[in-house]
Amino acid sequence: MEKTWILIANGERARCFERAPDHSLTELTDFVFPRASLVGQAEGGDLTGAAGKGHGRTGHAGTQFEPKTQSEDKARASFARQLATYLNDSVTTQRCSALVLIASSQMLGELKPCLSVAAQKTVRRSVISDLTQFTGPELRKRVDRAFELPD
Repeated sequence: MEKTWILIANGERARCFERAPDHSLTELTDFVFPRASLVGQAEGGDLTGAAGKGHGRTGHAGTQFEPKTQSEDKARASFARQLATYLNDSVTTQRCSALVLIASSQMLGELKPCLSVAAQKTVRRSVISDLTQFTGPELRKRVDRAFELPD
């Protein structure tokens, strides 16, 4: 029987579940990765790239949203590598035989290239969605809906 693991992730949190034949979900682990801007703040760094008031190219004050900083991108990539290592090891040690990835677009884009060849072969479905904030019956319902989406 196939052991299906479901990884639900975004840039700050990931949860891994095992899906039983009756579609119930058992949480295996929970990863939390602080936002890059909070990491920089905690380390006394500046928050360049944070949204807020400033002087844009027009030369007058106003609200502007700066592009994401390189540190945020690096933090997300580091988190994706951490998750991929967990999944790669789980496939190698045969703790799971099928993977379903449900993640935000950016996290899915970072995560998939980090998976080993063996882990990539076990991926049954990849869905762009952020379900990290859901729990209980609502999470199960949304995961079931993700399984019904066309490939």
